[in-house]
Amino acid sequence: MKFPKPHTLKQIAQLIDCEFVGGDDFPVLGMNEIHVVEPGDIVFVDHPKYYDKALNSAATIVLINKEVECPEGKALLVSDDPFRDFNKLTNHFKPFKQANAQVSDSAQIGEGTVIQPNCFIGHNVVIGKNCVIHSNVSIYDDAVIGDNVTIHANTVLGANAFYYKKRPEGFDRLKSSGRVVIQDNVDIGASCTIDRGVTGDTIIGEGSKLDNLIQIGHDTVVGKKCLIASQAGIAGCVIIEDEVTIWGQVGCASGITIGTKAVVHAQAGISKSLAGHTTYWGTPAQEAKEHLKGLALVKQIPKILEELKYKK
Repeated sequence: MKFPKPHTLKQIAQLIDCEFVGGDDFPVLGMNEIHVVEPGDIVFVDHPKYYDKALNSAATIVLINKEVECPEGKALLVSDDPFRDFNKLTNHFKPFKQANAQVSDSAQIGEGTVIQPNCFIGHNVVIGKNCVIHSNVSIYDDAVIGDNVTIHANTVLGANAFYYKKRPEGFDRLKSSGRVVIQDNVDIGASCTIDRGVTGDTIIGEGSKLDNLIQIGHDTVVGKKCLIASQAGIAGCVIIEDEVTIWGQVGCASGITIGTKAVVHAQAGISKSLAGHTTYWGTPAQEAKEHLKGLALVKQIPKILEELKYKK
């Protein structure tokens, strides 16, 4: 998320009431999660295990819970609770705005697009030309939808990321300020849920087709011309490259990559990155032919044991 205008390090420190390391006028341009940070961004870190990753990332301002040696050309915001203060900045720069109409006055809807009854279209939503948005679809603030997109009934675009910090009193939610971006010629089935990015974009690539009852987590990027069948659950921060096929009830862990033209058979469980141009099956997902060959061999075990018994 980029700020509406540049701020200084001192101004940001005053907003969250914390100490800082760096020049008062050190430029701060935005805030992002570590996988999408750019120079000028704030990234937060609150565990020593990830200090080095944050300090060596592209971010030039690190919101951290301990004063450490600051890398050259960077600045620190030293907070007793970076998670809390990241949320404070989100509330300041991207506060929740209550809707006052089913279709916001700030929404832009292209020529030839049909919006069926009982849809909700939030603030600053952009919808392209010749789309069909069926009844009871909810499109939250800031979503961007391309041309020739079809979205079926009861789908929700832009709900919060499923991202929580456990505290003694319960779970504290990391507030979401990102977007959902649906590119041209995408079809989305009924009752799908596509979460917004925490600070960046959740993207469904051009020409991809989603069946009914699919969950796509925050900041996930689905490539071009992918097929995803019903009841698949894709966690956050996943990269699905072009022309991937994912069949029904597949579950996918966060932060992994599925390579170009991979095929994942139904009910597979994906726990680590998968290479492209290969077919997978099972839990954990593995190359389908080898997995099936292994199962065939397992079925031979009773016969082998019987033969060994007669050889004694």
